[in-house]
Amino acid sequence: MSDLDPPLILASSSPWRRAALARLGLPFRCQSPTIDERPRPDEPCEALAGRLAAEKMQEIADKNGDCVVIGSDQVACHHGRPIAKPTTLAEVREQLIGQSGQQVTFYTALCVGTGGRQLLACDTTVVCFKSLSAQQIDRYLEREQPLGCAGGFQVEGYGIALFDEIRSSDPTALVGLPLLALAKLLGEFGLDPLG
Repeated sequence: MSDLDPPLILASSSPWRRAALARLGLPFRCQSPTIDERPRPDEPCEALAGRLAAEKMQEIADKNGDCVVIGSDQVACHHGRPIAKPTTLAEVREQLIGQSGQQVTFYTALCVGTGGRQLLACDTTVVCFKSLSAQQIDRYLEREQPLGCAGGFQVEGYGIALFDEIRSSDPTALVGLPLLALAKLLGEFGLDPLG
């Protein structure tokens, strides 16, 4: 690390997480982890999100011993099972058809730490989808192509029109980085956004 590199690293390549973290006003840089994100057999959704956040943090912390690293992961859960992040528009369409009129729970986990110390938090957000017609889903997909997004939508964009209700204690969590919990955890490492 050079003297110009900030001591805070976001272990992510997500532009949404980068933009969310920038809201806290702390200097940071990003490094992309390369962990295997596949769930383990019968791994609960919340445990999967926590494990992946911790693995992302640890991989980057191991390469940057004197830095505080933020790992985060979000798992969408429907009927108790994780929903894969869609990679094609056909997969997005199928997910949205299956989620129409349903509730989907999103577990957004954070792991903040250094090589030797880590703190964990997890936010739970419940999204209640409208009963969507095939035409509404197609209209959404014409305007937005949320490939690689948990749940098959971008809540920070046109995806907000898909819902009747969103229940969460942190309105930033659904974007993938719960800033209320993150600000608290960063304070434990001497990185207070208000300091």
